[in-house]
Amino acid sequence: MNAVPAPVPLAHPVTTGTPTPTVPADRTVSAVDARGLTRSFGKVRAVDGIDLRIEPGEVVAVLGPNGAGKTTTIDLLLGLSAPDAGTVSIYGLTPRAAVARGLVGAVMQTGGLLTDVTVRDVVRLTASLFADVQPVDDVLDRAGIRAIADRRVAKCSGGEQQRLRFAMALLSDPGLLVLDEPTTGMDVTGRRDFWDAIRADAARGRTIVFATHYLEEADAFADRIVLVSHGRVVADGTAAEIKALASDRTIRATVRDVDQPALSAMPGVRSVTRQGESVLVVAADSDAVARHLLTRTDATDIEIVSHSLEDAFVALTGDAPGETADTPVRMPQP
Repeated sequence: MNAVPAPVPLAHPVTTGTPTPTVPADRTVSAVDARGLTRSFGKVRAVDGIDLRIEPGEVVAVLGPNGAGKTTTIDLLLGLSAPDAGTVSIYGLTPRAAVARGLVGAVMQTGGLLTDVTVRDVVRLTASLFADVQPVDDVLDRAGIRAIADRRVAKCSGGEQQRLRFAMALLSDPGLLVLDEPTTGMDVTGRRDFWDAIRADAARGRTIVFATHYLEEADAFADRIVLVSHGRVVADGTAAEIKALASDRTIRATVRDVDQPALSAMPGVRSVTRQGESVLVVAADSDAVARHLLTRTDATDIEIVSHSLEDAFVALTGDAPGETADTPVRMPQP
């Protein structure tokens, strides 16, 4: 029989109906307050001076390329790893103390599960490790897996196993839920249903911190995005604010006669590309380019497209270490 992973210890009085997440009475205390965190592995500095403050009830996405330091940062928040320098508190407590008081739940992207028992049995076994938990059927419902409660874990898909980990994390109804690539292995419908459940929890006051490679998830579900590159925070704000940092826009128009050198010479124009009867212009001042096309050419069907979160992600993280990480871009927080 496979070993059960050591779950995050949680504790919360048994309740029925729709419980309120476990949070301290002092609402002025941040859910997460990390300052100057650093963590190295040999000569590799995975986390390099990260500052991160998250208030109760926020849904925050942590984004970054592979090796950016996202998972290491999450380990530091959960007390699974100690920082080489800096401090981190969860609701004013050390991570381990917050975990011991049942303030934190976690869904990690990997971790062994008992495969030769049922989904319900795994949740029951996990619940038996704690003093006070939510009813097993309640967390199965909230994780969307009650219908497969009697299925052996070995017969569950990767997405269903992620939902099982989610159910285990919900047993104490923690105030802070930390998710590391939570929808790995889920299909489109499963991901949508999962995030609907997360949003419902956040509406009740739960704080959600998640790392993901799916940029559309961060765009759609996060109140705030923290972009990490080379172990540092390079941008911190809403999805709209992050997108605005990649200020260039693409102007597409159908045009037969256009002076490409003249377009290229306009202030703020990054590139001009001809594609058959169309021209694509990437520029900081899209209005000026559109005006030029309308008044100086025979352009029709002019379309202006703002950059996406993916465009901002690429622009802000860069390809070479230190390209953008030396100057973090922070938007004012409410």
